[in-house]
Amino acid sequence: MSDDSRAPAQPAGAAVRVQPLEGIPAVEPGDDLAALLADAIDRAGGLTEGDVVVVAQKVVSKAEGRLVEARTPAEREALIRAEARHIRRRRDELFIVETRQGFVCATAGIDHSNTPEQGVVILLPLDPDASARKLSAGLGERFGLSEPPVIISDSFGRAWRTGTVDVAIGVAGLAPLIDLRGQRDWAGRELESTQVAVADELAAAAHLVMGKADGVPGALVRGVAIERRSGHATELVMPPERDLFP
Repeated sequence: MSDDSRAPAQPAGAAVRVQPLEGIPAVEPGDDLAALLADAIDRAGGLTEGDVVVVAQKVVSKAEGRLVEARTPAEREALIRAEARHIRRRRDELFIVETRQGFVCATAGIDHSNTPEQGVVILLPLDPDASARKLSAGLGERFGLSEPPVIISDSFGRAWRTGTVDVAIGVAGLAPLIDLRGQRDWAGRELESTQVAVADELAAAAHLVMGKADGVPGALVRGVAIERRSGHATELVMPPERDLFP
């Protein structure tokens, strides 16, 4: 797959379909997540070229055994510090940190909801891009495709905005960021700063049919033009020289 391949612009009025991957059982450490996803994709009609598979970080972490006990505030704080590369801000028990994976988020991405038991928390995958590549390889083998696009998503807060939105923390088979600088807008003016976080857009769209309460940890997004090259989710992180909130 060429790193120079470019996706065409999304055609005006193109239909985009987001389909939940239902019937996936509760994931346990050591489960073959690619096989569980593939079974759900079969029930949804199969995987075709250009489909993007979005899967929730939580089930990836569960399959990889990223479960830890943290029953007291002191234990939770120690775990946040262990998972953080750098603490950006702190207010009481709220920490905004740069994680070991390079993301900036609350509480190092440690999740307390939908865990196997009270006091057990779920950590981010050690290498979400590697996790996405492993899922892509498994799905590719099952459906006879070369590196089908996979996004691992998680819910993050955002500067200047209230509420969480799902974003991409792991990618395989697609460019997470499309650089339009140097192209022309509809009026013929050259674009000087436009970069599209397409992996985040796909993660957010998929979350519309996923959700913790609904027990749907994955979705298929169809009909979106993507750039087919291998990338890294950390391409979506603001570089330090442009970060106004260090």
